[in-house]
Amino acid sequence: MSTGHTIPLSPPRLWINDLLAVSRGIPLVPFERRIEVAALASLRAEAHIGWCAIFVKAMALVSRRRPELRRSWLCWPRPRLYQHASNIAMVAVERTWNNEPAVFFGRINSPESLNLREIQSQLLRLKSAPVDQIRDYRRLFRVSRWPMPARRWLWRLAHNWSGPLREKCFGTFGISVTAGQGASALSLISPTTTTLCYSPLDDSNSLRIRLVFDHRVLDGGPVARALADIEDTLQGVIFDELQQIVVQEGPSFPPPVSEVAGGFGITQSEQRRSRSGGV
Repeated sequence: MSTGHTIPLSPPRLWINDLLAVSRGIPLVPFERRIEVAALASLRAEAHIGWCAIFVKAMALVSRRRPELRRSWLCWPRPRLYQHASNIAMVAVERTWNNEPAVFFGRINSPESLNLREIQSQLLRLKSAPVDQIRDYRRLFRVSRWPMPARRWLWRLAHNWSGPLREKCFGTFGISVTAGQGASALSLISPTTTTLCYSPLDDSNSLRIRLVFDHRVLDGGPVARALADIEDTLQGVIFDELQQIVVQEGPSFPPPVSEVAGGFGITQSEQRRSRSGGV
């Protein structure tokens, strides 16, 4: 009879478990809005801009207008809110490392000030550049070499003590994308105040955008209005920029970076697996 064998935890599995440990206990609530994007989808295809770049910029523009989306809960040495001056998108990117599919996390600073081509170029670099050339990835490997108590202490310190340190390590909002694989999470575990994901397009050229938020920082009303604002931004500012790209450049730019990214945050089922057998 064949027997199983033990598999040591790789650095990517260690930092996913550390992320779950930091996020545990955050009262996260998911909100969803269905939007029709037929015209936007057609224009996006002509401009060769990926959905991820579009949603990164839309979320950043809405967060710039709505400061409550740029706030974080800090609990040490006393509970308080910290309002970030600008946005940092933390994007989950699936890479292959040592023949293992692994989720890495990369930052895009002030995406509200970038055009869609610039955001797409940064996403492409996070997806395809050598892992050791990306500073955010190198930091993950450095921390993963520490003993577990030291790692968990460091991540909790960065998450709960200082606003600038929090945005450096976790960003101000998260983006989790698996729609390119035909599926999306219904709920996420994430250390950021807000994390955005979206579903694949359905037969009516509609998709569902989901915003998971920390209820200590935000209530349902502001989040519902933020989702409506994201839809208006997609149909307004983003649509106009895509039109400008098609008119000025034509559909000649390289195809968009693959929409396959990992999970920033992590699905509820993966959190249960980590509790039962993880670090």
